[in-house]
Amino acid sequence: MLKGTPTGAETSGTSRKQFMLLEGAPILVHTVRKFVASPLVHDIVVAVREEDIPWVEDLLVKEGRGLLGALRVVAGGNSRQESVENALRSLDADTDMVAVHDAVRPFIDLDTIRRVVEEAQETGAAIVGIVPVDTVKQVSGAQAGGAKVRSTISRERLILAQTPQVFRKEILERAFAAARTDNFTGTDESSLVERLDQVEISVVLGSDRNIKITRPNDMDLARLFFEHETAKH
Repeated sequence: MLKGTPTGAETSGTSRKQFMLLEGAPILVHTVRKFVASPLVHDIVVAVREEDIPWVEDLLVKEGRGLLGALRVVAGGNSRQESVENALRSLDADTDMVAVHDAVRPFIDLDTIRRVVEEAQETGAAIVGIVPVDTVKQVSGAQAGGAKVRSTISRERLILAQTPQVFRKEILERAFAAARTDNFTGTDESSLVERLDQVEISVVLGSDRNIKITRPNDMDLARLFFEHETAKH
């Protein structure tokens, strides 16, 4: 995670998608490299299945050598929410800021990391998001077949949430505690923090390249993005 004024980053992931190979290396490794390269990141915590911890630690040991702090691997849970909370508990008590990032978003760029961290340092909570380009419809009935359109939602008031999502540690801890008390499950960390009184979450504009690799055919686009990144350097 992100520690102190320079922060630390947590990469969460509970499925096998983060281990798919992209140009010879697991997606997780590509993602971790981005945060190791950020001067704002001190510590990185990766949440994986307990049985995967030993070999993931071996996989990441050389990747963490550029960190000022530590790169460690912890056991995740049965959901994203449980995995992130487990990683949150592993942080040092003096950690100030926490960034949560999907392990399967390897094309996050350093400038976006910087901007969202700086915004969260100022406001306490910030996420990365992009404006949808497609027309969004509100429907009733089944989502797949049989759905009926009820209205068109203005895109001016919509964003598609990405990661990193960055928060002051005490805010994120309060959000998880409230969720446990209410038996609430959110789809991301922002959805937990949104439930707190007197906490507003800022949005930093992201990029449509910051894709979340969830299906095998996403790898075709990932390979194209990787070629473009490699060509720049």
